[in-house]
Amino acid sequence: MQSVGIQCTILPSAATQTGQVRSKGTHATVSFTSVSTETAIKASTSGLGPTPVKRPKTELLDEEEIPTHLSEIQQTRDSSYEAGDSVAEPSETSGMDISRDYTDAKYIVFESCLRELFKTCPFCKNDCNVQRHRLGTFVSFCQVCEHCQYTKKWQSQPMKGSTPVGNLQMSAAVYFTGGSFIQMHKICRAMNLQIHPFRSFRTHARMFLEPAVFHKWKMDQQAVFQSLQPLGKIALSGDMRADSPGHSAKYGSYTLLHPDSNKILDIQLIQSNEVGGSAHMEKEGLRRGLDHLESNQLQVDYIVTDRHTQVQKYLLEREIKQYYDVWLLQKGISKKLEKLSRNKDCQVLRNWLVAIKNHIYWSAMSSTEGPEKVAKWKSLLNHIQNVHIHEDPVFPKCAHADRVTRDPSKWLKPGTMVLYKVEKLLMNKRVLRDVEKLSHQHQTSALEAFHRVIRRFVPKNVVFPFIGMLCRLYLAAMHFNENADHEQAMNLEGNAVYRIMYPESKKGQPIVKTEPTFGYVKDLMRLVFVEVFEDPAYYSEELRKVPIPDSPSEQFDRPKKEDLIARHVSRFSPAVAGIQHSSHQHQGTLAESGGQHTMEGPQHQLTKLR
Repeated sequence: MQSVGIQCTILPSAATQTGQVRSKGTHATVSFTSVSTETAIKASTSGLGPTPVKRPKTELLDEEEIPTHLSEIQQTRDSSYEAGDSVAEPSETSGMDISRDYTDAKYIVFESCLRELFKTCPFCKNDCNVQRHRLGTFVSFCQVCEHCQYTKKWQSQPMKGSTPVGNLQMSAAVYFTGGSFIQMHKICRAMNLQIHPFRSFRTHARMFLEPAVFHKWKMDQQAVFQSLQPLGKIALSGDMRADSPGHSAKYGSYTLLHPDSNKILDIQLIQSNEVGGSAHMEKEGLRRGLDHLESNQLQVDYIVTDRHTQVQKYLLEREIKQYYDVWLLQKGISKKLEKLSRNKDCQVLRNWLVAIKNHIYWSAMSSTEGPEKVAKWKSLLNHIQNVHIHEDPVFPKCAHADRVTRDPSKWLKPGTMVLYKVEKLLMNKRVLRDVEKLSHQHQTSALEAFHRVIRRFVPKNVVFPFIGMLCRLYLAAMHFNENADHEQAMNLEGNAVYRIMYPESKKGQPIVKTEPTFGYVKDLMRLVFVEVFEDPAYYSEELRKVPIPDSPSEQFDRPKKEDLIARHVSRFSPAVAGIQHSSHQHQGTLAESGGQHTMEGPQHQLTKLR
């Protein structure tokens, strides 16, 4: 029987000779440093100097379970985990260029197909021992032949320090596209696709992703500021979006937009406890935004906003000209007119709803001065009575041509109840005062479109931390600015490509859209893997300068967990008493209901972990 040494001299490949290991310790614990045996040999023979200093570890060394309060993604270890499998600490570096690795194509590979590659020894054809090591989306296999001591190590993706590149790129793809990692984890779990836990995702976001988003937004913002500085005074549109309706909102984001270029200039995020309540967030957001523009040598000519009373007073004190958005006034008036037209004696008003809506826009757009807008608006009351000559010298006659009436019944009769109610609704002092300040050029419709974009990145049913909320708002602004004035899509014949939609909000009226682009995602990916990952401290320092307000819940004293549990299980607990009182109507246990206890100060809720 030939010795192992004779076999190795007969079979070629110096790499194979170097890879032979007789130590049984190697069979028990395998260290891996490269994607192939050849790379390992180059690293050991090149003599390139000492091993570089290790980076701070950003990945978990064990595939631990997510904290139990995240029940949606609690199971993170392989369902096929066996005692022979292990999750080992990866080596320091793979020796590959990470700036190229993240652009490689990726595939979904079944584990059984991978094991077929390492099942038999390529030299003696005997079965081999195969150990698998997994870390999120990363997997490596160590193949050891007990007969000829052949050893091979393979890994599915490159490593940078202790971080698999695929794990970081998965987190970046979810974050930069406005996705939910919890939903992504559910999808992967449904098909048994291995992925890293939520804790690793938050580590990636905190160390690399959010600093990259913050840095890119500041660079893009400065570029827009520099392009506007030579123009002198600029026009603005401003509006606030709250994360929930009513007076219970925690966050409010105030956006300033340059209507001539349709670019978002600034976003200010305000937390309600900073200003003493959600009712004061809009004024504070506007103040911060205007101060930021002035600090960058941008002067404001006028601003188009809604009719918020605090904003009106503040702009008056700051001596900035203010106009109102026409759509917001039209929406309020149209709703009242529709409600009025449902009355039995006001049904004739239905024929005029669209015309009155158009007249609001025409009065604003065809005029430049406030008195002219009011005069044209007042002419509406005469027009719906078939009277087209008016007493106001600013607008003495209707602008349309004289026409012969074909349907006299459509006109409103003088002295009728419907005419009285319409006059009371359309000609009151507040409406006339608002009509006088309607914007005749720019509106806030672009901001309404931007708010719809925000919902993709910041859903209202998801709670985000302050920095996470801010960075997702910046992502929405990047998406909007990139697609605000993008080039028209063309087909191979050179014709413009459109997509027709019939949204429910338009009540059947079609709209035409073009497909958006996502170039900012590629830029962020390059920034993360080429710059931020190499020196995260510099970019993280920029983000640390952002002042983070205290959470509103921190102003209350938090009772001990033992006290809450004691109250929860006590028969004298108010929640338990309420459940026992209604037990004849609603069958269920206290643990199933997860009732909320009433206490002094804030309310606390205990949830049974499943």
